[in-house]
Amino acid sequence: MLRSFNFLDFESLLRGAVWTVVLCVAAGAAGTLCGLVLGIASSSPSRIARWVASSYVLLVRGIPLLVIVFFAYFGIPLMFPAVDLSAFLTAVIALTVFASAYMAEIFRGSINAVPTGQTEAAKALGLSYGRRLRHVVLPQAMRIAVPPGIGFLIALIKDSSLVSVIGFVELTRSGTTISNLTAQPIITYLVVAVLYFVICYGVSKLGSWYENRSGSRTETAEAENQPQALQLEGV
Repeated sequence: MLRSFNFLDFESLLRGAVWTVVLCVAAGAAGTLCGLVLGIASSSPSRIARWVASSYVLLVRGIPLLVIVFFAYFGIPLMFPAVDLSAFLTAVIALTVFASAYMAEIFRGSINAVPTGQTEAAKALGLSYGRRLRHVVLPQAMRIAVPPGIGFLIALIKDSSLVSVIGFVELTRSGTTISNLTAQPIITYLVVAVLYFVICYGVSKLGSWYENRSGSRTETAEAENQPQALQLEGV
């Protein structure tokens, strides 16, 4: 029996929104860590490491996210019969695989964007590759990676709606269920859209706050106004 949209339905959508946030935080954090490793590997002196990282990135970026979700849902139980994953863990794995490839490219570009004068000065001081990476390159690259990283996280939040096809009850899945019960898709999906907007807007404001706190915007503006010679000297 059909009924009208009520407060209990809105509460169900809020629970779905919470699960969307939890899913994206888990997948975003894991994808960022894996992407950092891949980004470092893709810009390392080792030819093998660069080949492995670039091959992974090209493969994953060439496959639709929906296919990755289906592969994780059907493929993992077939390859590892003893492993019993919930829909949430399956969704986290799929989104992590997807996010790591894109975050790897963001970190690779950020590492390459660090002025060569910085690494040359570190070499002149006798620092090893690992110490140059840790103390000179990565601190600057992490600040450069913040704006594109926040943009990708917002895109990941919206793309997470695809995991509803494997039965995980996040925001989109909750909206579909309520729409079928109430036969009021316009109201239901309007609320869903508003909740997605609130989540993405909150992430955007959090990213802006972090940029201001870390000083990445100020440093970028100052770098643009400095002559290139001064930038290379670190003035």
